[in-house]
Amino acid sequence: MNDDVRNIVLGVVAAGISAALGWLARTYLWRRRLRRKQAFFGLPDHAESLLVVNRKADGPELSVMRYDVFALLELAALVKDCNARVQIVAHDATRQGFGERTEFCVGGPYSNRRTAAHLSSLLPGVRMNTGDAAGPEPGVLRIGAEEYRLERGRSEYVLLARLTAEGRPDARPVFLFCGQRAITNQAATRYLAREHERLARKYGVGPFVLLLKVVNSEAYGPDVVELVADVTRTARTALPEPAADGA
Repeated sequence: MNDDVRNIVLGVVAAGISAALGWLARTYLWRRRLRRKQAFFGLPDHAESLLVVNRKADGPELSVMRYDVFALLELAALVKDCNARVQIVAHDATRQGFGERTEFCVGGPYSNRRTAAHLSSLLPGVRMNTGDAAGPEPGVLRIGAEEYRLERGRSEYVLLARLTAEGRPDARPVFLFCGQRAITNQAATRYLAREHERLARKYGVGPFVLLLKVVNSEAYGPDVVELVADVTRTARTALPEPAADGA
């Protein structure tokens, strides 16, 4: 074998080794990102999860708002990316505890009984007006002493929360998307899909409650979202009981 042939063979071998090492490095990084994503969502390979579907406010029991459907589709894509499975369940048919399976609960307490139950037991510092459109201040979101009013199409709020059962570090999380309107629920799911890596770095697999503001949805849809505050501590602290009359 002359020098020219030897150099060609060595070049081909070196190129092959470099390509193999590059493929192994990319595969390792991809798997590490996948494991982190699975840990954050509580979705190991082939795990089961629940998508809890709300209903259209003041609509028939089986009707769902268009933007809530979009939110469910985005969540289903997240679950699929984690190599997990999803089961869709109506909000009033989910008669079970939490922690056994990851749960994605879409909608405020006015359209989702499951959300109302989670707020009562896991976020006692949160209240949302569930009165009809003719009632006073419909859709007002109260977190501790602060109130956030709905300005339809201009300024709307939604809570995005990752919650786990107390004293059960191995429990699967509950993700809440509790918005003042259906479009805010979709905005929160889109925010989670876009920011989950940053949230995982900041919170790990611990709980968090974020207040998001959807800006000018009439023009921008669910795409322009601002983080107002991390309200985890306030939302998990029970509101003081109102003073009794004559006390």
